[in-house]
Amino acid sequence: MPNLDGLRARRARRGADGTDAQAADATLESEFSGLDALDRPVAAHPTTIGRVWRSLWPKLAAIAIAILAWQVIVWSGWKPEYALPGPGPVFGTLIREVSEEGLQQAILITLRRGLVGFLLACVIGVLLALAVVRFKTLRTAIGSLISGIQTMPSIAWFPLAILLFQLTEQAILFVVILGAAPSIANGLISGVDHIPRVLLRAATVMGARGTDYYRHVLLPAALPSFVAGLKQGWAFAWRSLMAGELLVIIAGQSSIGQRLIFSRDTSDAQGLLVMMIVILVIGIVIDAAFFGTIDRSVRRRWGLVEESA
Repeated sequence: MPNLDGLRARRARRGADGTDAQAADATLESEFSGLDALDRPVAAHPTTIGRVWRSLWPKLAAIAIAILAWQVIVWSGWKPEYALPGPGPVFGTLIREVSEEGLQQAILITLRRGLVGFLLACVIGVLLALAVVRFKTLRTAIGSLISGIQTMPSIAWFPLAILLFQLTEQAILFVVILGAAPSIANGLISGVDHIPRVLLRAATVMGARGTDYYRHVLLPAALPSFVAGLKQGWAFAWRSLMAGELLVIIAGQSSIGQRLIFSRDTSDAQGLLVMMIVILVIGIVIDAAFFGTIDRSVRRRWGLVEESA
């Protein structure tokens, strides 16, 4: 790196020998302003702990505010405590029940159902979207039907599901798939629709054909919208699953929904609120840990976030 003080001194002497020393000084500062910027301290990248805390503290603050509001409502006497218990008794019951095998088994059964239903919905949604994108006639025929199915409440499918599969796990999976697959398909279709046509033509000219075209061109280009569709699909799948477990009680298979309906039938307000908190926490953890990670990775790859974010 050049000696800036020496360069300034030599340039100042040359400017003083001329007729306009002030103009020489102005030129000097203009030329070396970029080099001066190199001497400025570079802001240190935040540590891993700092990044975690930066993303965690707003969530903790929101939770604290929600718990405080809950406690204030209990203190107001709006409902008796046997109908609306405070955060203290509810979280005490939650800590006690989380360590019990019964609740752990119920969570595992519910998660297994959700995962199986969501994976099947992904396969069906992706195949349906690729078929609609590939064949214009098929898109004209069922494009609006996919959106129509997506808008239907999941609860409306259960009479048909029970009629077809009776009170079995297949009835729950049927509704979960119908709730998630249209969102996944629409996410991929939307992503493909927003790919510049010139890029697709360039890929074709460069020799992309068959499965390589879908694997290396179409799907990567549509990835941001596809990830958004997956995230929305999981939200629909989770809601459909909870509705299904409230309506379809399977003997010998304790689940979150089954425990929720049991708490309602026995007027166990603490147990009911515990199950609601478990449902909320599972949804938040899956969204943040899985879909949030994928979303940040995709945005970072597309240059939409800083590396340190």
